[in-house]
Amino acid sequence: MRRHQLEHAIRTACQIIGRTEVIVVGSQSILGTFREDELPADATMSLEIDILPIAVDNEETARLADLIEGVAGEFSPFEDLHGFSIDGVDMETSALPAGWRGRLVKVQNANTAAPSGAPQFTGWCLDKEDLCVAKLCALREKDQNFVSALVEAGLVDPGAIARRLPTVPDRYRPGAERALDWIAARW
Repeated sequence: MRRHQLEHAIRTACQIIGRTEVIVVGSQSILGTFREDELPADATMSLEIDILPIAVDNEETARLADLIEGVAGEFSPFEDLHGFSIDGVDMETSALPAGWRGRLVKVQNANTAAPSGAPQFTGWCLDKEDLCVAKLCALREKDQNFVSALVEAGLVDPGAIARRLPTVPDRYRPGAERALDWIAARW
């Protein structure tokens, strides 16, 4: 995955749902902080971008996520044409630590502009350590590889990840505790 593909996904998702802002919560949100040439290969392997629509409640968020998924999701003509898909997600998808909204990274430039050139669409990407928290709460092998690659490259702070893990919502606590054990065994 490349930064220009992330920017294309932001623009497309905003156009699909008729909004000017979305949040990128999946692994490709790392491209909001780093260019692909700064990242280890394990950090850019995914060919899907998880987009969380911004709405007044999770019911509306889920409805908008379904719109995105229907137009640009896996096996869509969009994926066939562009080589990546956009997955619409809701607030139940990611284990996000306390304060995550205040640490979002803004992606807005000429590549996120509407076809007319204005207004600009904005993608808010997860902070790099918040992203690692979300990935580690799932604790799948691919998520461990993703976080390990970022830590080993010196791009994320395992201490910050460990401090944020206990602040996820209660329903994600078992995953957070396993993730803390996993971090303690490695760093």
